[in-house]
Amino acid sequence: MVRTFSEVCLTVGTLIVLFVAYVLLWTGVKADRAMDGEMARLRDRWAASAPAPAPSSRPSSRPQEQPAEPADPPAAPPADPPGYPGGQAFAEMYIPRFGPDWNKPVLEGTGTELLKKGLGHYEGTARLGAAGNFSVAGHRRTYGDPFKDFPELRPGDAVILKDAAGWYTYTVRNAPLRTLPTEVGVVDPVPRRSPFTGPGRYLTLTTCDPEWGHSHRLVVWAELTGTRPVSQGRPEGLRG
Repeated sequence: MVRTFSEVCLTVGTLIVLFVAYVLLWTGVKADRAMDGEMARLRDRWAASAPAPAPSSRPSSRPQEQPAEPADPPAAPPADPPGYPGGQAFAEMYIPRFGPDWNKPVLEGTGTELLKKGLGHYEGTARLGAAGNFSVAGHRRTYGDPFKDFPELRPGDAVILKDAAGWYTYTVRNAPLRTLPTEVGVVDPVPRRSPFTGPGRYLTLTTCDPEWGHSHRLVVWAELTGTRPVSQGRPEGLRG
C-alpha cells in the first residue's frame, strides 16, 4: 500500500514538473517564434508598401498634353479613420527600460490567442499617435513574458512605437498602479485614475497582477512627447 502511494506521488510530482516546464519554457519558445514571425511579416508588408523613388525629370520632345478638365473635388475624409485590421500586427514597441533588445509586435485585439503572438491593442481605443488613448495589453508571465519587468517602469521612461510611417515616443507619467479588472475606465480617452485631467495623446499599458495570477491589473500611463518620420531614422532613445 505504501509502495503504491509512493508511486502515485512520484507520478503526480513528475506531471507537475512537466507542466511547470511547459508553462515556463515551451510556451515561451512558441511565443518567441510567433512574435518573430509577426515582426517579419510586418516588416515585409512595410517594405512592399514603401513608395517607389520618384522618376527623374528629363526634357521630352513629345508634345505636351493639354490639361484635363477639372475633376470634381475629392470627397471629404471620414471624421474618424478606420481601425486597424483585426488580428494583424501594425506596429512595433520598444521599451529601453526592459533592455536594448526588447521589442515586440503590437496586434489589433486582445483575445487570448492574439496575446500569444505579441502585445494587443484594445479595439476602439485611439490609433497610434492620435488624440485619445492608445491602449495596449500584454502577458506578464507565460507566452514569452513580454511584460515581466512591468513593475520596473518609472516616470520619465520612454515607450517608443514604430509603424509604417513614423516613430512615436511616449513618456511614462506614473509608477505602475494596481487596479481591478473591472476598472475599464483606465483605457478611456482621458483615462480614469491617471495623472491626466483633459484631452491629449495618451498611451495606456496594462498587464496582470500578481505575477502568476490575474486577480488585479497593473497600469501605466504615458503621453506623446515626440514624433519623427521613419526616413529620419531611430529616435534618440534607440540610438545604437
